[in-house]
Amino acid sequence: MKVLSLKQPFAELVVSGKKKIELRKWNTNFRGDFLIHASKSPDVKSMEKFGFENLPLGFIVGKATLTKVKNYNNEAEHIADRNLHLADSVWGNFGFVLENPERINPIPAKGKLNFWDFNLNQNDF
Repeated sequence: MKVLSLKQPFAELVVSGKKKIELRKWNTNFRGDFLIHASKSPDVKSMEKFGFENLPLGFIVGKATLTKVKNYNNEAEHIADRNLHLADSVWGNFGFVLENPERINPIPAKGKLNFWDFNLNQNDF
């Protein structure tokens, strides 16, 4: 199954349904279900901003469905969706629109860049 690594607290915000668009500097043709991996390095400033102290790092923590990609052509479009992506435009102009977020029991995993593949066992869920 495809996996996407996100820094904490953004992985937590996605699986909890509070972050509905994931910003990236690159586009993708991938659509469908994927797993959410919390990378080993948190974004310390964002952890403080969103009031988190201790979140799982280095684990697959959930799953979601990527339904479409928005291309933000200007700052006004980006600002209009701020309540959906919860980030600044420095994170990227491509917004991966996410639906059906779900938390799963954490699975240890090393992260990678872009979408990457992970072999799931039936017992992982």
